[in-house]
Amino acid sequence: MSDSVSDLIDRLHREAEQDRPDAETPDVGIVMGSDSDLETMSTGGRRRGAYDAFVDELGFEEQTDYGDPPESRFTFETYVTSAHRTPELMTAYAEMAEDRGLEVIIAGAGGKSADLPNMTASIAYPLPVIGVPVQEKSVDSVIGMPTGAPLVAVDAGKSFNAALSAAQILARRHETVRERLVEYHEGLREEVGHVSRALHDRGTAEFSNE
Repeated sequence: MSDSVSDLIDRLHREAEQDRPDAETPDVGIVMGSDSDLETMSTGGRRRGAYDAFVDELGFEEQTDYGDPPESRFTFETYVTSAHRTPELMTAYAEMAEDRGLEVIIAGAGGKSADLPNMTASIAYPLPVIGVPVQEKSVDSVIGMPTGAPLVAVDAGKSFNAALSAAQILARRHETVRERLVEYHEGLREEVGHVSRALHDRGTAEFSNE
C-alpha cells in the first residue's frame, strides 16, 4: 500500500474516533473512482453536477477540513476512492462513513467495470448510497446489484440529480434542507410558467428568434 493511501486511511480512522457533533461533520460524501470523473461528479461540464446542486441551489458548502467545518450547517466532502486501484481506501471510507457523521454517500464510476458504487453500498450498509454511472456504458454495472444489496442510482452523468436525492434523504429529519428543496422546485415551476407564457404571447417565430 502506498504511503499516501495509508495516510488517508489513518486519517479516516482518526476522524471516526473523534465522535464530533453532527453539525460539525460532512453530511454527504462524494466519492469517485478517478479524478477524471470529477467533471461529471462535481461540476457536470456541459451539464450541471452535484457541486452545482449543493452549492448553488441548496446552500451547502464543501468541507475540506474535518476538524474545521465551514459556517454552513450542511456540508459535503469529496474523495477519490478507486475500487480497483485502492480497494483498501474504498473499504476504509465506506466502513468509517457513518462513524464520521455522514448520512448519505454519492458514489460515481465510469467504464464497464464501474464497481465503486456497488462495493461502497455493500460495505457502508445500511448507510444509503446513491450511484452515478459516469458513462452510458457504466449503467449496467452500477445498477446490477443482487436482491438484498440495495443501491439507489441515477441516469448516466446526472450527478446533479444524485445531489438532489441525497438532499431528499437529509430532508426527512432536517427541515431546513426540506425547505431549500421546496424552494428550488418552486423556482423550476415558476421558470416553466414564464417560458410558457412568453411562448404563447409572442408566438413561436418571435420566441425562437430571441
